[in-house]
Amino acid sequence: MHYGAIKKTDIANGSGVRVSLFVSGCRNHCKGCFQPQTWDFEYGQPFTKDTEDEIIKALCPSWIQGFSILGGEPMEPENQKTLLPFIKRIRQKYSDKDIWLYSGYVYEEIKDFELLQYVDVLVDGPFMEEMKDPSLAFRGSRNQRILNVPESLKAGKAVLEDKWYL
Repeated sequence: MHYGAIKKTDIANGSGVRVSLFVSGCRNHCKGCFQPQTWDFEYGQPFTKDTEDEIIKALCPSWIQGFSILGGEPMEPENQKTLLPFIKRIRQKYSDKDIWLYSGYVYEEIKDFELLQYVDVLVDGPFMEEMKDPSLAFRGSRNQRILNVPESLKAGKAVLEDKWYL
């Protein structure tokens, strides 16, 4: 897996101050994507053990609320293969930190993927330029949802994270 960027104090991609990883590789190719360079699976740098260690260290301060994974597309099979053991490592070390995942796929398409078992919040759905709304919290277009993943898995259907729908 490759990645395009790591943001160690991100306040735009989830609640609180977060560490965010932008993975490379996406087959969705949403019209109006804000970083189409990440569609290329080889874009950026290789994700290595040193990269993992850098992120683990960046998550350490108590004022860091959690970790966000964006893309590209984290749910591409090639990315899941690398992200799954890494997310398990984060969960083990930082059970008090939340994990947000952004996907161009909708929950109903990816609900059975093991990676979701370790995610707290899913922002799902493709970016739709014709539904773009900069006033929305943590998402770019009105079709995208912010879901409570543990509650969704328990209910067997998508459950909105109500606090982000004011």
